Amino acid sequence: MRPAKQIPMGSPLNLITVEEYLKFEQDAEIRHEYVAGQIYAMAGASEAHNLIVTNLIAILRPHLRGSSCRAFVSDMKVKVKAQQADIFYYPDLLVTCDPNDSKKYFKTNPNLIVEVLSDSTETTDRREKRLNYQTIKSLQEYVLVSQNEMKVEIYRRDKNDNWTVETLGKNDNLVLDSVGLTLTMADIYEDVLIPPSLP
Repeated sequence: MRPAKQIPMGSPLNLITVEEYLKFEQDAEIRHEYVAGQIYAMAGASEAHNLIVTNLIAILRPHLRGSSCRAFVSDMKVKVKAQQADIFYYPDLLVTCDPNDSKKYFKTNPNLIVEVLSDSTETTDRREKRLNYQTIKSLQEYVLVSQNEMKVEIYRRDKNDNWTVETLGKNDNLVLDSVGLTLTMADIYEDVLIPPSLP
């Protein structure tokens, strides 16, 4: 989800260290993302957003049982090192299959990240977060799920370390090679009220 507003903290330049951020975040009443020394408060999520994430984790969790992979939602951070800057994001859903990726409050080696788009988050999810997430060597797939229509975009890393994108509609299946799972749009959008399309 996109940061909603910047919280002034730390030095006169509003920069805080990673250690200060992680300590602050443990007791914070709302979540904050961290980008190169600055923190941003997270906006709340809609009913559709929550249902989509719940539908995905409800399928992923039993699917991954017995494997080395673990799925996390919303409250688990991902640490990214981009252009020498430390960044911590809260993806809507992440899966890590690395048994050494065992930090208590954040993960560094996800192989799957999912973000549910909204009007306030779409630009950040498509540009800033996508580019930064794609610097994570372990990441195989980055999925963007619309909550206003049955539409999913999946970015995949190929064998040559290049990224491709595939756009899916309501009659397509989402194939997640990173976790060996195929989902229908009905699986993803169960109980979600999609607004009617404008003529």
